[in-house]
Amino acid sequence: MLIHSNDQISVFRSCLQETVSVVIKTEEMVMVVDPNWLPQEVEEIRAYVYKILGQRTLYLLFTHSDYDHILGYKAFPDAKVIASSAFANSNQEKKSNILTAIESFDDEFYLSRNYELVFPQVDVSFENDGETVMLGGLTLTFYNAPGHNDDGMFTVIEPLGILLAGDYFCDVEIPYIDYSGGLYETTVLKLDELLNTFDIQLLIPGHGSLTKDKQEMKKRQLDSLNYIRAMRRFIKQNNQAAIDQLIAGYKFPTTMKKVHQENQLLLKKEIEV
Repeated sequence: MLIHSNDQISVFRSCLQETVSVVIKTEEMVMVVDPNWLPQEVEEIRAYVYKILGQRTLYLLFTHSDYDHILGYKAFPDAKVIASSAFANSNQEKKSNILTAIESFDDEFYLSRNYELVFPQVDVSFENDGETVMLGGLTLTFYNAPGHNDDGMFTVIEPLGILLAGDYFCDVEIPYIDYSGGLYETTVLKLDELLNTFDIQLLIPGHGSLTKDKQEMKKRQLDSLNYIRAMRRFIKQNNQAAIDQLIAGYKFPTTMKKVHQENQLLLKKEIEV
């Protein structure tokens, strides 16, 4: 479903987990970010893109490699792919696991796609924070963003003032810490540098609502930091009641409880090392 649009940017949001896809257009190129979820939703994005593409160059940008974010890859077979070097260097086991997750999801819900399921082949990547690339009159500046998973990235797009945040700063979720609590905290703290370095006018997370409000951006950062730091403190205190209270008030409590329990196990292992 299209939730935001102007002359240069269109934002789509899936009915599944409020997962966000973005289309950015300039005179020279069209860039699609994380096209997802259901086949009909991917087709809506694909049809929109090819309607406006014309002679422009087509790019796909993947904020990270989670299966829900990459499953629309081959709906755009002529696109050049942008991702982190960690994404580009994914080993075969990781690629196979991600493709299996897509296949399992489609099987469970009897979904058929009219394109091949393949792990993306990356054409444009980066190694270090602050590296830039010029595309279609825009400057993209990349920052590594591990923690949620191992290959996430932040992308700042100038002069539009857009921050593509992947699965961070989501207003409908607690932190999903699937890889490293320490790295997650380091990544979230990078928002301060980004806000000080760039004029961020629009933060687009991987799930939930985009925001133009810098105070809201900082609130989402603080919510994530407070969650991780409180979880560590309560684990050390063996205070399960306090840990359980950390997700009080969140929507979708069944899913948040499951993720919360997984976060607790991961952070507990990190503390015990």
